[in-house]
Amino acid sequence: MEKYTHLGVYGVLIKDGRILLIRKARGPYLGKWDLPGGSIEFGEEPEQTLKREFHEETGLTAIRGIMKTAVSCTIIYQRTEDELEEMHHIGIIYQVELEDDKAPIKREGDQQDSLGAEWIPLEKLKFIPITPFVEMMMEQLFTEGDHEQ
Repeated sequence: MEKYTHLGVYGVLIKDGRILLIRKARGPYLGKWDLPGGSIEFGEEPEQTLKREFHEETGLTAIRGIMKTAVSCTIIYQRTEDELEEMHHIGIIYQVELEDDKAPIKREGDQQDSLGAEWIPLEKLKFIPITPFVEMMMEQLFTEGDHEQ
């Protein structure tokens, strides 16, 4: 079994009781709802990654982020029909705010990692397939009582 580490930057954007998530188009989280974000490119600062990935996956460009935490998990998934992979996934998590509340999101996919972005009501998260990072952030959010954004 192949083992690897993946480091990414992800953003939590909550507005009016809803969280902005993307539906994964490939990889270990195929079909699950995830935080917008992704891999840091060579020479890129984490905040640059956040802004680039947010634009690619959600269409939003007018955002600002505050680094909040880092999380990690290890998962084993079916890479191909006869091959398993184990991924150690590390995420630098930002709290994201919109600078333009009227900006529309990109609901169609980016032809790479996302099948599209959607505002999901927080109370519906327990009924849809979500990634471990979304789970961790929601547990932390509700523990802190900070979900009124």
